[in-house]
Amino acid sequence: MRTTLRIEDRLLGELKALAQREHVPLTGMVNRVLQAGLRALREERAPSEPYHEQPCDLGRPRFPLDKALKIATEMEDEETLRKLELRK
Repeated sequence: MRTTLRIEDRLLGELKALAQREHVPLTGMVNRVLQAGLRALREERAPSEPYHEQPCDLGRPRFPLDKALKIATEMEDEETLRKLELRK
């Protein structure tokens, strides 16, 4: 099929250099590059296998999980006070 494309000068220069180096017509090189680009886009979008994490038993919690935020706040406060004491 025949069509008209506007190709940046730099890209056209690279395509011509590749075509000359490999002794193929410019049209053939453009088609090859387009096919490779389209293939790369398809592979990039292909859905990957979902990641599955294997569960493991961590044992019983050492503190009540329903009060985790309260305990975390208390631990942060204790650490802040400890750091302030070290500055004195």
